[in-house]
Amino acid sequence: MKGVIIAAGYGTRFLPGTKTIPKEMFPLVDTPAIQLIVDEFIAAGIKDILIVTSRRKKSMEDYFDREVELENVFSKEKADSKLSLIEPVKANIFFSRQMEMKGTGQAILQCKAFVGNDPFVVAYPDDIVFADVPLAAQLINVYKETGCSVLSAQKIDADVSRYGVLDCKENSGILQVSGIVEKPATGTEPSNMISIGRYLFTPDLFPLLEDDYKKYSGGEFYHIGAINALAKAGKMRGYCFDGQRIDVGDKLGYIEGILRYALTRDDLKDETLKILKKLVN
Repeated sequence: MKGVIIAAGYGTRFLPGTKTIPKEMFPLVDTPAIQLIVDEFIAAGIKDILIVTSRRKKSMEDYFDREVELENVFSKEKADSKLSLIEPVKANIFFSRQMEMKGTGQAILQCKAFVGNDPFVVAYPDDIVFADVPLAAQLINVYKETGCSVLSAQKIDADVSRYGVLDCKENSGILQVSGIVEKPATGTEPSNMISIGRYLFTPDLFPLLEDDYKKYSGGEFYHIGAINALAKAGKMRGYCFDGQRIDVGDKLGYIEGILRYALTRDDLKDETLKILKKLVN
């Protein structure tokens, strides 16, 4: 199982900060958002991870590299606790640049050589999921049971018109997906089950993406067509995951993400609660 993180976007919702700092490097307290996705992958047993980036995002490559100067400083100070904070992650991290912003479908398509014949989990760093069982591991469990590609799904009891909405039926806790409708008009949505930014795909996706890309005529190229083709062939499943999803690509979601992450930390939880109570009062 391999991992792919799509991190090539401009991050315009967070300007002016994203003029110089990639949105994926915005910290939840002291931990960049993209680190939480990498940690999720590693906890799910994924050790080969490709991050698709773009210009002006070299800081991500630096972040996942060794920091030799700090290592030397902390070693001389015998500061083992600080050394542990800058240790490289225990995974093989690769980078590929998306030369032109042609959409997520094109970004996934350029991962073909890295993926080879293996299944792979795709993550958007905007979607952070706090869960006892890592979201990637939940998708892998469904793949092991079904042998199919898997979409992470979430039930929304509200307007779903700005999401990709699943046409699906539940069977023993797993969703049989017959299609996905992107941003359906209110009243036409096939269900109240949306797809979020975490997918597990089999290599069957690539020929379908390539066929769609031959028809590409400009603008954003998405992978919805390939997903629907897999669904039509009976090779797509969905799973309503366990956990709390936060969209840290949204300003208010980012604030909530910082707070929720702080509340998971033994060293921050109590004082964070005090701050929240003080602000509420």
